[in-house]
Amino acid sequence: MSKDALFDVGGEVVLITGVAGQLGGEYAKAFLERGSRVVGLDVRPSAGSDAIAAQYPDNYLFCTSDVTSKSSLQKALSEVVSKFGTPTVLINNAAIDSPPSAPPEENGPFEDYPEASWDKVIDVNLKGVYLCCQVFGAEMAKARGGSIINIASIYGVVSPDQNLYEYRRKRGEVFYKPVAYSASKSGILNLTRYLAVYWAKKNVRVNSLTIAGVFNNQEQAFLDVYCGRIPVGRMANVDEYNGSVVFLASPASRYMTGTNLVIDGGWTAI
Repeated sequence: MSKDALFDVGGEVVLITGVAGQLGGEYAKAFLERGSRVVGLDVRPSAGSDAIAAQYPDNYLFCTSDVTSKSSLQKALSEVVSKFGTPTVLINNAAIDSPPSAPPEENGPFEDYPEASWDKVIDVNLKGVYLCCQVFGAEMAKARGGSIINIASIYGVVSPDQNLYEYRRKRGEVFYKPVAYSASKSGILNLTRYLAVYWAKKNVRVNSLTIAGVFNNQEQAFLDVYCGRIPVGRMANVDEYNGSVVFLASPASRYMTGTNLVIDGGWTAI
């Protein structure tokens, strides 16, 4: 439990989409350690989310849910309200991207990027945030209070640096960071601003958090060029965004809405 009332989130009901992913589980643990009740949403549980449920059986609920399906989210809302009451914090964390090991057409030149891939990424990363805000944000607005935190990316603020992947092209691969992820994360920034203004009188704050890359045992050749590009000289550790989401959910940020908080090791400062 937090001893500082300014950052106290002990009374919050926190929803986290994409909880089975690398960062989603970290966000869940950060709030549970501070006494919040947490609901994790994902299309399927992971070993990490199962471990969280075992450690915090009274304060954690996992809901199988698809962020691209409004009916699925409405079902999850009913479960949340039944167990914990009205949600007070929503972290829109769920997102997809083409992995480095994807087929060549996924990571090839922009001119050949598949329309189906564009649709899939935009559907999860942007439509999913819109639907979650519609379902859960509307409930907060009815209760006249809440904080929505939309997880954005440096690649929604600036273009991906395609030079980072020159090492792959030099070894004969065709690789470019795809366009859909950047477009989806850029869209989140103005969706955030729109909703911040729309719900301002309902006391629902809406902010975005722009983050940079997280270390996840990437190949050394990539780490060398990425860490050489970023001012602090390294990728983020998996727990280094926890303070940001706790801040955005807490009374410490009560006058903050419609803002994009950038925590990126200096990437966008260059």
